[in-house]
This record gives sequence, C-alpha cells and structure tokens, in this order.
Amino acid sequence: MTNVRCVVDAKAKLAECPRWDEANNCLYFVDIDAYELHKYSLNDQQHSIRKFDEEIGCFSLKDGGGFIAAFRSGVYTFDSFDGELTSYWLADYDQTTTRFNDGRCDFSGRFLAGTMYAPKDAFKGGLYQFSQGKQTLLDQAAWTSNGLAFSPDGKTMYYSDTPNHVIYTFDYDMQTGKASNKREFFRFPHGNGRPDGAAVDQDGNYWTALYQGQRIAQISPEGNLLAEYPVPAIYPTMVAFGGSDMKTLYIATCRAAHTDDELVKFPQAGGIFAMDLNVSGLLESKFKG
Repeated sequence: MTNVRCVVDAKAKLAECPRWDEANNCLYFVDIDAYELHKYSLNDQQHSIRKFDEEIGCFSLKDGGGFIAAFRSGVYTFDSFDGELTSYWLADYDQTTTRFNDGRCDFSGRFLAGTMYAPKDAFKGGLYQFSQGKQTLLDQAAWTSNGLAFSPDGKTMYYSDTPNHVIYTFDYDMQTGKASNKREFFRFPHGNGRPDGAAVDQDGNYWTALYQGQRIAQISPEGNLLAEYPVPAIYPTMVAFGGSDMKTLYIATCRAAHTDDELVKFPQAGGIFAMDLNVSGLLESKFKG
C-alpha cells in the first residue's frame, strides 16, 4: 500500500475537497485560493476547470445532478459543472474574517459545511447544516473546521479543528440531523502535522490528511493509530475514496505553502495523488434538497 502516484499534476495553490463521482467515473476537487472547481475524467484523462469570483471551500453532488457548494459569501446550487449559481443561503458571518472550508453530505442528504476564522484569536469557526432550505448551526468551537466524516452506520460524526491538532466525535442522529455528546477522539502532538480533511472506510477506520505532516494517518473507530503513509508533498489537505471498487484513496495537496527549495524536492505538490488500498471506502452521499 505504498503505491502513491500523482494522477492530476494540477499545481493547485490549495487543492481541497476531492470527491468521487461513481456515475461518471470522474474526480472533482477545488482549488480554494484560485477560486476554482476542477473535474478530472478517468475515462479520457480530460481535466476541466471552472473559475468563480470567490473562494469555493467545499461541495457535494446533488441527487439528480448538479452541485451544492459553500463559498465565502454563502451556499449556492448549480445544475451542471458550468451552470448558473442559485443562492441557497447567504452568509450571516463577517466575510472579511470567515469563509467556508470543509464539508460533505450526511447519509440522509443534508449538506454540512464548516467555516474557518482567519484571525484565529477566537473559536469562531462554525459547523453548519443545510436541508430543506433551512440552516442550523451544529457547533461553533473551532478555529478551522475540517475532517467532517461519518461512521458507516451514520451514528458517529467526526469533525476536526486543524490548528489545534484535535479530532472530535459527536453522536449523530441521522433521522433528525442532531449532533450531540461532543468528545475528543484523537489529538496529534504539535510539530508533526495537523489533521485536515478526512474520509471513513467500510470498516469504520478514519483516514486523515496531516497538513504539514507529509503523510496520511489511519485511525481505528476506537481511536487507535493503525498506520501512517507518506505522501510526496508536505501539505496534504484531504482524502477521498474512489475508483471502480472504491479502493483508491485520492489525496489532495497544497502547493502554495511550500518554499522554492521544497518544491524542488516535491515538484508535484498541489497535485492529486492516489494510493491503492485493500479496504473499500463509502460512496459519497448526495444532497437531497
């Protein structure tokens, strides 16, 4: 499982939110700092890019086609890769300090997205839930919201605060969308990488990208560190399962944070890497409205 290869040499400033589309055999991801949504087709290796007017932090595919996405100014839907944006929710936070970051849908089709608070002098990063035209604030105790994922049975929600090196779990009611009983799941020591975006496999293991840690960590549902896998970039940002058997782990990375000397050593930083695993991931849930 050390077969790590670059599949999209995107040279993205800040590649995030890799998302597998099993219906079309393609991988989507964003470049937050470049205001871009990317689509990479595995059928013909075609790489398409859509440019926006502001940062796109995360997105999910919609049930029936199209996207829901969280931008700095709020949440929008669009019916195709190049479709017109339709406002779903306009941000009620200070957009000069806050923007959306990591997110995904729960198994019932609600869209969850977290914000990052750039000054990092208060825990103002929030985790929002969007469903049926309504917005709910589930948590507001982070500097930078990341690592959102769900256990295979949907009863546990994972959520990390990257700058503080900690991953939390919540009890999650998939019927009502309520998150409760927040507790610490895993904490990484300072100085060796911070938990960023994540995904869960069918066995319930939590896979997290360690930003500034040059590796991916696999953590058991009980909170035990099972394995770590090196990545040819210092700043991996998020992982996603994909491929025909859902046994490929796609890894997004950041280029902008590397120094010139580091880029000599890691020339494909900012790309999307892939690693073959012996465990399958979960299919990504789609937004139901």
